[in-house]
Amino acid sequence: MDLLQSSYAPGDASSPEDESLSSPDTSPLRLPSKSAAPAVDETALALSAAAASTSRPLDPSLHLIPFNPTADQLWAPVLGPQHPHAPISSASGHRNHKLGHVEDAALLPFLFDEQYNTFHRFGYASDPLTDEQRQYAEAHAAKKAEKEARGEGKEKTEVVVKSTFHGKEEKDYQGRSWITPPKDAKATNERCYIPKRCVHEWIGHTKGVSAIRFFPKYGHLLLSASMDCKIKIWDVLESKTCMRTYMGHSKAVRDISFSNDGSKFLSAGYDRNIQYWDTETGQVISTFSTGKVPYVVKLNPDEDKQHILLAGMSDKKIVQWDMKSGQITQEYDQHLGAVNTITFVDNNRRFVTSSDDKSLRVWEFGIPVVIKYISEPHMHSMPSIAVHPNSNWLAAQSLDNQILIYSTKERFQLNKKKRFAGHIVAGYACQVSFSPDGRFVMSGDGEGSCWFWDWKSCRRFKTLKCHNGVCIGCEWHPLETSKVATCGWDGVIKYWD
Repeated sequence: MDLLQSSYAPGDASSPEDESLSSPDTSPLRLPSKSAAPAVDETALALSAAAASTSRPLDPSLHLIPFNPTADQLWAPVLGPQHPHAPISSASGHRNHKLGHVEDAALLPFLFDEQYNTFHRFGYASDPLTDEQRQYAEAHAAKKAEKEARGEGKEKTEVVVKSTFHGKEEKDYQGRSWITPPKDAKATNERCYIPKRCVHEWIGHTKGVSAIRFFPKYGHLLLSASMDCKIKIWDVLESKTCMRTYMGHSKAVRDISFSNDGSKFLSAGYDRNIQYWDTETGQVISTFSTGKVPYVVKLNPDEDKQHILLAGMSDKKIVQWDMKSGQITQEYDQHLGAVNTITFVDNNRRFVTSSDDKSLRVWEFGIPVVIKYISEPHMHSMPSIAVHPNSNWLAAQSLDNQILIYSTKERFQLNKKKRFAGHIVAGYACQVSFSPDGRFVMSGDGEGSCWFWDWKSCRRFKTLKCHNGVCIGCEWHPLETSKVATCGWDGVIKYWD
């Protein structure tokens, strides 16, 4: 009761016993009111509040701080994710010295002072490395020196360009060159047929073959580029042997391309060089380089522009050279990834390029402005493109295991009714090709097969098991209407009939 009564203040009008308390006769003398709650020491609370203020992180955007921060708080890293455009510097944190960050070494102060004074007085000090660490450092330095020596040797061999002729004679009794096409070479039949069996194998490359090209118009010779850094040309009609080997690249050869008459050809290698060769003599006429890897090389197909070279580079550019002057005359710089293909359309007034950025771009020749940009969310990279013999359609090898058809007319629309699928090419730049009469579409695949589809119905016509590894390239003979050449990463070139 005492506690209940003491809970009312003396001057509180709401107390029910105000009158009885005011009379000294009705109640005895009361003690002063006292709280039953324990006393609280507010010193610890003040200290914890101060500790919290000194431990909480500082907001770098504040200009006024209501307490004195410590040095650790001032130089602590900013909490949270770093701003994507803010420069990264040592001032953003982990800085305990005016020149940056200093770490304590596991060394006694006495030993450090001793070596420091010895070095400054006598000019020498003991090696801080242990015997095991010293042996490792010496072995690492020896390996590095050996690698550099090997690299210097490679650089010396880079400049050695040579060619070896393997045929019987370079000229016949009439003085004709070995690359001269036969006079009676003409198409035996305008209608093409699917080959059934392998009639010959060319074995000579020691590594995978990356590209093959028939001699223009006649196809009596076959040019091949390989990952063994060599280019070879093979006889197709008679002896079926290697006629000449071209050695001028120090790394794998990526692409090759004949001139219109076949007397010269281009080669692009991973050594970042583009070389212009004389097919007959094996001499390098000129070499071009931008310091980047060329993925595709093409000459302008017009007869009066055979001196103009286009190359798709790994730095997203298409570079145009004038081979007479050796100067770069134009750069087409719009792609967002490495350029994979260059295909001339519309009577060679325009060309289409594909890239790792999963887009197609159409250019006017000589004008570095895109006139048509094709990019859809469903599109994949297209590492190989071929033109239909009627020049109205483009077949693009898409890395989602299908071949897409685009019109070469003004709008470059996708033909949704034509789509060739069934093969597995994801991850491989397998070549797509047409038969000379345009009735069949042909492509290699990642499992070593060569696929044939009917152009009109889009149905699979036939599948040939060609190679043990990837079948990367396939070419239809320009005159022999039922003969096809394929190449693969097993290093073999096969001729099918």
